[in-house]
Amino acid sequence: MSPNENENHSVPITHPRYSSLQYRHRIIEGMKNLVVAEAGLIAHGRGECFDYIIGEKTPKTAKDAIKAAVASLLTAKKPVISVNGNVAALVPNELVTLSNLLDIPLEINLFYSKEGRVKAITDVLINAGATDIRGTNETLMTELKGLESNRRKVDFIAKADVIMVPLEDGDRTEALKKLNKQVIAIDLNPLSRTALWADITIVDNVIRAIPIMIETAQKFKKLNTNELLEIIKNFDNKVNIQKTLDLIIDYITTQKEEAFKILK
Repeated sequence: MSPNENENHSVPITHPRYSSLQYRHRIIEGMKNLVVAEAGLIAHGRGECFDYIIGEKTPKTAKDAIKAAVASLLTAKKPVISVNGNVAALVPNELVTLSNLLDIPLEINLFYSKEGRVKAITDVLINAGATDIRGTNETLMTELKGLESNRRKVDFIAKADVIMVPLEDGDRTEALKKLNKQVIAIDLNPLSRTALWADITIVDNVIRAIPIMIETAQKFKKLNTNELLEIIKNFDNKVNIQKTLDLIIDYITTQKEEAFKILK
Protein backbone atom coordinates (compact mmCIF):
# COMPACT_ATOMS: atom_id res chain seq x y z
CA MET A 1 0.00 0.00 0.00
CA SER A 2 1.32 3.44 -0.89
CA PRO A 3 2.14 5.79 1.99
CA ASN A 4 0.09 8.41 0.12
CA GLU A 5 -3.06 6.46 0.83
CA ASN A 6 -4.82 7.32 4.06
CA GLU A 7 -3.88 4.18 5.99
CA ASN A 8 -4.29 5.88 9.36
CA HIS A 9 -7.41 8.03 9.28
CA SER A 10 -6.36 9.88 12.42
CA VAL A 11 -3.56 11.56 10.47
CA PRO A 12 -4.79 14.04 7.81
CA ILE A 13 -3.08 13.72 4.44
CA THR A 14 -2.23 17.43 4.64
CA HIS A 15 -0.08 16.85 7.73
CA PRO A 16 3.53 17.93 6.94
CA ARG A 17 4.87 14.63 8.33
CA TYR A 18 2.15 12.47 6.82
CA SER A 19 4.44 10.14 4.85
CA SER A 20 6.82 9.63 7.76
CA LEU A 21 3.94 8.88 10.11
CA GLN A 22 2.51 6.31 7.71
CA TYR A 23 5.77 4.39 7.57
CA ARG A 24 6.02 4.65 11.35
CA HIS A 25 2.56 3.09 11.47
CA ARG A 26 3.77 0.21 9.25
CA ILE A 27 6.53 -0.53 11.74
CA ILE A 28 4.04 -0.56 14.61
CA GLU A 29 1.69 -2.88 12.72
CA GLY A 30 4.65 -5.06 11.83
CA MET A 31 5.47 -5.44 15.51
CA LYS A 32 1.89 -6.45 16.26
CA ASN A 33 2.09 -9.08 13.50
CA LEU A 34 5.48 -10.50 14.66
CA VAL A 35 7.25 -9.18 11.57
CA VAL A 36 9.12 -6.49 13.51
CA ALA A 37 10.92 -7.04 16.82
CA GLU A 38 10.20 -4.59 19.64
CA ALA A 39 13.73 -3.22 19.26
CA GLY A 40 12.90 -2.53 15.61
CA LEU A 41 10.80 0.45 16.69
CA ILE A 42 13.83 2.02 18.33
CA ALA A 43 15.96 1.32 15.28
CA HIS A 44 13.37 2.96 13.03
CA GLY A 45 13.24 6.06 15.22
CA ARG A 46 17.02 6.33 15.17
CA GLY A 47 16.93 6.11 11.38
CA GLU A 48 14.40 8.94 11.21
CA CYS A 49 16.82 11.16 13.10
CA PHE A 50 19.50 10.60 10.47
CA ASP A 51 16.96 11.06 7.70
CA TYR A 52 16.24 14.55 9.05
CA ILE A 53 19.88 15.61 8.68
CA ILE A 54 20.10 14.57 5.04
CA GLY A 55 16.97 16.59 4.34
CA GLU A 56 14.62 13.60 4.00
CA LYS A 57 15.50 13.22 0.34
CA THR A 58 17.89 11.06 -1.64
CA PRO A 59 21.22 12.88 -2.08
CA LYS A 60 23.37 12.56 -5.19
CA THR A 61 25.87 10.51 -3.21
CA ALA A 62 23.19 7.89 -2.54
CA LYS A 63 22.21 7.83 -6.21
CA ASP A 64 25.85 7.25 -7.16
CA ALA A 65 26.08 4.42 -4.62
CA ILE A 66 22.84 2.92 -5.97
CA LYS A 67 24.30 2.79 -9.48
CA ALA A 68 27.38 0.95 -8.21
CA ALA A 69 25.20 -1.36 -6.10
CA VAL A 70 22.92 -2.35 -8.97
CA ALA A 71 25.91 -2.87 -11.27
CA SER A 72 27.46 -5.14 -8.62
CA LEU A 73 24.29 -7.18 -8.22
CA LEU A 74 24.01 -7.59 -12.00
CA THR A 75 27.62 -8.77 -12.39
CA ALA A 76 27.69 -11.00 -9.29
CA LYS A 77 27.77 -14.78 -9.67
CA LYS A 78 25.75 -15.54 -6.54
CA PRO A 79 24.05 -12.39 -5.21
CA VAL A 80 21.49 -12.38 -2.42
CA ILE A 81 19.36 -9.79 -0.61
CA SER A 82 19.18 -10.15 3.17
CA VAL A 83 15.81 -9.34 4.74
CA ASN A 84 15.03 -8.37 8.33
CA GLY A 85 11.73 -7.46 9.95
CA ASN A 86 11.88 -3.70 9.44
CA VAL A 87 12.61 -4.02 5.72
CA ALA A 88 9.80 -6.54 5.31
CA ALA A 89 7.38 -4.20 7.07
CA LEU A 90 8.41 -1.05 5.21
CA VAL A 91 8.98 -2.07 1.59
CA PRO A 92 7.86 -5.67 0.95
CA ASN A 93 6.45 -5.05 -2.53
CA GLU A 94 9.42 -2.99 -3.68
CA LEU A 95 11.88 -5.52 -2.26
CA VAL A 96 10.20 -8.38 -4.09
CA THR A 97 10.03 -6.37 -7.31
CA LEU A 98 13.79 -5.79 -7.14
CA SER A 99 14.42 -9.45 -6.30
CA ASN A 100 12.33 -10.69 -9.21
CA LEU A 101 13.72 -8.11 -11.62
CA LEU A 102 17.31 -9.13 -10.92
CA ASP A 103 16.49 -12.81 -10.30
CA ILE A 104 18.10 -12.67 -6.85
CA PRO A 105 16.89 -14.70 -3.85
CA LEU A 106 15.70 -13.08 -0.63
CA GLU A 107 17.08 -14.50 2.60
CA ILE A 108 15.43 -13.87 5.94
CA ASN A 109 18.03 -13.16 8.60
CA LEU A 110 17.06 -11.97 12.08
CA PHE A 111 18.85 -10.69 15.16
CA TYR A 112 15.84 -11.39 17.39
CA SER A 113 14.53 -14.88 16.58
CA LYS A 114 11.16 -14.85 18.33
CA GLU A 115 8.99 -17.87 17.58
CA GLY A 116 6.77 -17.22 14.58
CA ARG A 117 8.76 -14.29 13.16
CA VAL A 118 10.30 -16.17 10.23
CA LYS A 119 6.89 -17.45 9.15
CA ALA A 120 5.33 -14.00 9.56
CA ILE A 121 8.00 -12.41 7.36
CA THR A 122 7.77 -15.29 4.86
CA ASP A 123 4.02 -14.72 4.56
CA VAL A 124 4.56 -11.00 3.94
CA LEU A 125 7.08 -11.72 1.18
CA ILE A 126 4.92 -14.40 -0.44
CA ASN A 127 1.92 -12.04 -0.41
CA ALA A 128 4.12 -9.49 -2.15
CA GLY A 129 4.93 -12.03 -4.88
CA ALA A 130 8.26 -13.51 -3.77
CA THR A 131 9.16 -16.83 -5.38
CA ASP A 132 12.65 -17.51 -3.98
CA ILE A 133 12.89 -17.12 -0.19
CA ARG A 134 15.81 -18.56 1.76
CA GLY A 135 16.54 -18.74 5.47
CA THR A 136 13.36 -20.60 6.34
CA ASN A 137 14.69 -24.16 6.63
CA GLU A 138 16.87 -24.84 9.69
CA THR A 139 18.29 -28.00 8.14
CA LEU A 140 19.91 -25.95 5.36
CA MET A 141 21.50 -23.45 7.75
CA THR A 142 25.19 -23.04 8.47
CA GLU A 143 26.95 -20.62 10.81
CA LEU A 144 29.18 -17.67 9.98
CA LYS A 145 32.53 -17.78 11.74
CA GLY A 146 33.31 -15.04 14.22
CA LEU A 147 29.69 -14.17 14.95
CA GLU A 148 27.74 -15.10 18.07
CA SER A 149 24.32 -13.49 17.51
CA ASN A 150 21.40 -15.25 15.84
CA ARG A 151 22.41 -13.59 12.59
CA ARG A 152 25.28 -16.09 12.36
CA LYS A 153 22.75 -18.61 11.02
CA VAL A 154 22.64 -18.33 7.24
CA ASP A 155 21.56 -20.29 4.20
CA PHE A 156 22.43 -19.02 0.70
CA ILE A 157 24.40 -16.14 2.23
CA ALA A 158 27.15 -18.62 3.12
CA LYS A 159 27.90 -19.22 -0.56
CA ALA A 160 26.97 -15.78 -1.94
CA ASP A 161 29.62 -13.45 -3.33
CA VAL A 162 27.61 -10.20 -3.16
CA ILE A 163 25.17 -9.56 -0.31
CA MET A 164 22.84 -6.60 -0.05
CA VAL A 165 22.05 -5.85 3.59
CA PRO A 166 19.39 -3.17 4.12
CA LEU A 167 19.23 -2.01 7.76
CA GLU A 168 22.07 -4.27 8.83
CA ASP A 169 23.94 -4.62 12.12
CA GLY A 170 27.66 -3.93 12.16
CA ASP A 171 28.72 -7.25 13.67
CA ARG A 172 27.51 -9.30 10.73
CA THR A 173 28.83 -6.85 8.17
CA GLU A 174 32.29 -7.22 9.70
CA ALA A 175 31.93 -11.01 9.73
CA LEU A 176 30.86 -11.07 6.08
CA LYS A 177 33.79 -8.87 5.04
CA LYS A 178 36.24 -11.14 6.88
CA LEU A 179 34.86 -13.99 4.77
CA ASN A 180 35.69 -11.97 1.62
CA LYS A 181 32.08 -11.22 0.77
CA GLN A 182 31.17 -8.02 -1.04
CA VAL A 183 28.63 -6.10 1.03
CA ILE A 184 26.12 -3.52 -0.19
CA ALA A 185 24.55 -1.60 2.70
CA ILE A 186 21.57 0.71 2.95
CA ASP A 187 22.13 2.72 6.11
CA LEU A 188 21.01 6.23 7.09
CA ASN A 189 23.95 6.53 9.48
CA PRO A 190 27.12 7.15 7.41
CA LEU A 191 29.29 6.59 10.50
CA SER A 192 27.89 3.20 11.55
CA ARG A 193 30.15 0.17 11.44
CA THR A 194 27.94 -1.22 8.70
CA ALA A 195 28.39 1.89 6.57
CA LEU A 196 32.14 2.00 7.12
CA TRP A 197 32.77 -1.72 6.58
CA ALA A 198 30.59 -2.13 3.50
CA ASP A 199 31.99 -2.04 -0.03
CA ILE A 200 29.08 0.10 -1.22
CA THR A 201 27.11 2.21 1.25
CA ILE A 202 23.81 3.77 0.23
CA VAL A 203 23.15 6.49 2.79
CA ASP A 204 19.43 6.90 2.29
CA ASN A 205 16.07 5.83 3.62
CA VAL A 206 15.23 2.34 2.41
CA ILE A 207 11.75 3.53 1.40
CA ARG A 208 13.37 5.79 -1.21
CA ALA A 209 16.44 3.73 -2.05
CA ILE A 210 14.73 0.49 -3.13
CA PRO A 211 12.38 2.18 -5.68
CA ILE A 212 15.38 4.01 -7.18
CA MET A 213 17.25 0.70 -7.34
CA ILE A 214 14.34 -0.76 -9.30
CA GLU A 215 14.43 2.11 -11.81
CA THR A 216 18.21 1.82 -12.10
CA ALA A 217 18.05 -1.96 -12.56
CA GLN A 218 15.57 -1.60 -15.41
CA LYS A 219 18.06 0.67 -17.21
CA PHE A 220 21.23 -1.21 -16.30
CA LYS A 221 19.91 -4.58 -17.51
CA LYS A 222 20.42 -3.17 -21.01
CA LEU A 223 24.14 -2.56 -20.41
CA ASN A 224 26.88 -5.07 -21.15
CA THR A 225 29.23 -6.49 -18.52
CA ASN A 226 32.11 -4.15 -19.36
CA GLU A 227 29.88 -1.10 -18.97
CA LEU A 228 28.66 -2.36 -15.58
CA LEU A 229 32.20 -3.11 -14.40
CA GLU A 230 33.25 0.41 -15.39
CA ILE A 231 30.50 1.86 -13.18
CA ILE A 232 31.77 -0.21 -10.25
CA LYS A 233 35.38 0.75 -10.94
CA ASN A 234 34.58 4.46 -10.91
CA PHE A 235 32.86 4.30 -7.52
CA ASP A 236 34.88 5.02 -4.36
CA ASN A 237 32.92 4.25 -1.19
CA LYS A 238 35.28 6.12 1.11
CA VAL A 239 35.08 9.30 -0.96
CA ASN A 240 31.33 8.93 -1.30
CA ILE A 241 30.83 8.69 2.47
CA GLN A 242 33.05 11.75 2.95
CA LYS A 243 30.89 13.67 0.45
CA THR A 244 27.77 12.53 2.30
CA LEU A 245 29.15 13.86 5.58
CA ASP A 246 29.89 17.18 3.88
CA LEU A 247 26.30 17.30 2.63
CA ILE A 248 25.04 16.71 6.17
CA ILE A 249 27.24 19.50 7.53
CA ASP A 250 25.98 21.88 4.82
CA TYR A 251 22.36 20.93 5.50
CA ILE A 252 22.66 21.44 9.27
CA THR A 253 24.41 24.78 8.72
CA THR A 254 21.57 25.92 6.45
CA GLN A 255 18.94 24.76 8.92
CA LYS A 256 20.76 26.54 11.73
CA GLU A 257 20.57 29.80 9.77
CA GLU A 258 16.85 29.26 9.08
CA ALA A 259 16.19 28.47 12.74
CA PHE A 260 17.92 31.66 13.87
CA LYS A 261 15.68 33.69 11.56
CA ILE A 262 12.62 32.24 13.32
CA LEU A 263 14.13 32.78 16.78
CA LYS A 264 14.82 36.48 16.17
